[in-house]
Amino acid sequence: MKLAIRAREERELKRRIGWLGAAVALGILLLAGRLWYLEIFKGDDYFAKSSGNFVKELRVASDRGMILDRKGQILADNRPSYDVFLTPAFCQDCPEVIGRLAGQLGLDDEDLGRVVSAVENTRGLERFRPVLVQYDLTRDDLDVLEANKDSLPGVDVVGAPHRNYRKGSLGAHALGYMGEANPDDIQKARDDGRGLRIGDYVGKIGVERRYERWLRGVDGVERVVADAKGRKLPELEELIPPGERFVPSRPGANVVLSLDARLQAAAEEAFDKPAGSAVVMDVNTGYVLAMVSKPGFDPNRMTGRISRAELRELMEDPLKPMLLRATQNHYHPGSVQKVVSGLAALEHGFGHPIQCGGGYTLGKRRWRCHKESGHGILNLEEALKVSCDTWFYAAADKLGIDPFAEMSRRFGLGEVTGLDLGFEVPGIVPSTEYHDKRTKGGYTKGFALNSVIGQGDSNVTPLQMAVVYAAIANGGTIYRPQLVRQIVRPDGSVVEDFLPDAKRKLGVKRENLEIVRRGLDKVVNEPGGTGFRHRPANVRVAGKSGTAQVVRIGNIRLRKEQMDWFSRDHAWFAAYAPAENPEIAVVVLVEHGGHGGAEAAPIVMKIIEKYLELKEEDRASARSGVDRELPRQAPPAALEPPSGTPELPVIENGEGVAG
Repeated sequence: MKLAIRAREERELKRRIGWLGAAVALGILLLAGRLWYLEIFKGDDYFAKSSGNFVKELRVASDRGMILDRKGQILADNRPSYDVFLTPAFCQDCPEVIGRLAGQLGLDDEDLGRVVSAVENTRGLERFRPVLVQYDLTRDDLDVLEANKDSLPGVDVVGAPHRNYRKGSLGAHALGYMGEANPDDIQKARDDGRGLRIGDYVGKIGVERRYERWLRGVDGVERVVADAKGRKLPELEELIPPGERFVPSRPGANVVLSLDARLQAAAEEAFDKPAGSAVVMDVNTGYVLAMVSKPGFDPNRMTGRISRAELRELMEDPLKPMLLRATQNHYHPGSVQKVVSGLAALEHGFGHPIQCGGGYTLGKRRWRCHKESGHGILNLEEALKVSCDTWFYAAADKLGIDPFAEMSRRFGLGEVTGLDLGFEVPGIVPSTEYHDKRTKGGYTKGFALNSVIGQGDSNVTPLQMAVVYAAIANGGTIYRPQLVRQIVRPDGSVVEDFLPDAKRKLGVKRENLEIVRRGLDKVVNEPGGTGFRHRPANVRVAGKSGTAQVVRIGNIRLRKEQMDWFSRDHAWFAAYAPAENPEIAVVVLVEHGGHGGAEAAPIVMKIIEKYLELKEEDRASARSGVDRELPRQAPPAALEPPSGTPELPVIENGEGVAG
């Protein structure tokens, strides 16, 4: 019985093994047939298609985030453009191809050398990475390349967004411009975990540079099969998995500024002088509403194909148009410093009237007041109104330099303001220690008499002075000035909202601050005040003029027209309005303009009047139901920083001159 069962099992096993062997044999036969078909019957065809073919990666440039003003007006966005690239692996004779490109595109020696160097230095797989030849092709260049594409193996013309500043030079110093990344830019990006290549464009100054991490999007990639000359082979695209053929780019975030483009335009129009700066700041928040620096530049030219000659002309211009004068240059403040000096004097018990006889004698030297016949008997309020120097000389003789230096530091002078644009100069607050270290013979009382009227070694930036007058206006709060209000994703969701940043309180007596404020009111609103002639009719303004010497006054005072332009006094006017309930502080510096009350005050008043006009327009729009919505980029996409944590802001001696 057991033997019969075993025999049946053996027969069944043999039968199964037979079927399995037949299936294996059939499979081998089919595989052999397929191999014969591919190798023998179709071999020549597939060899012809595949020989020398590669998977080629084409970069899909991302849209850079927009820069908007506080009302949603677009100041910087992107326009369509074309860039030309050369992939070393796909040009059999790269020097010949580069030579053709140089002739067809008109490359200069510097650009030609850059391309040659980049191609020669590629090794291994880097030869498959495209090298930028020309950025933002003209229509003529595009037509030439299209007509000659068969003789340019390895050359690709790629569509890419190009930065576009819609309002030209408006607010150029604040917005900044784009430029080709240098080795330092590339290394910094790598350190931050962000991809950046030679030939990429990055923000060079201003908001473009400071918020590069957020404005810059994430590039995508298109993978195609290409022949040995880099030409696409669409019929072989099935060789690349569908999910790897195209990875879309992600746009950068938008940056919303505190600037009002309408007020900025009005301020730039009002500032009809060769050089200087104007700053408009909200006294209750620190937000910068307008910031002018003259002369200026066109960021579209700087970001585009500016010629070497044009760039050299800009850099060699003696008026330095690339300089942001509001923060990157400091000046003697002249009499606009007197609000700080007057408050320091009051806080240290010096507030009584003095007799001005046209000057002040200390030792063997006579410090002159700008009015040689003198102002008679006057207190601090009257001294501010008529910009008498003698009152301040007397205070400095009594108190020395250090109380005035200490008050200056309370206002933030002598240190950077912290504006979210990067580099700025701190200015200089002279003191006993300062002169003992830097002045031959050390500190003497005469230095105090110069500093108290904003001369000597005292230096401030226009933005620092805006912070000072904003603090006087708001009752003693020092705000960090800010230019950026929000960072917003393309879908409109807010990434970061920058709230007002109060740094500290002045810590002065209210009655002393009120004395200074009454003096500033008299400057503009009482006859004899240095700003009275230019007072506006529709608003009460408080302010102070300043005329800061650039060279030492000789025995005979010269008229402005008799002096070389670079030797003329700087003209200042600093103000806030409305005087009874301040909203904005406006500071104007006219380089080598002469008298502050005559040259700078009219500009300040025009800006204030425009601010009030725009405020009324906005109220009317609100009443009529007009609603502004921030523009969005399409298609909307969520944005995360490429990697790491986003880099966001952490909340000559002189004498008395007319004010």
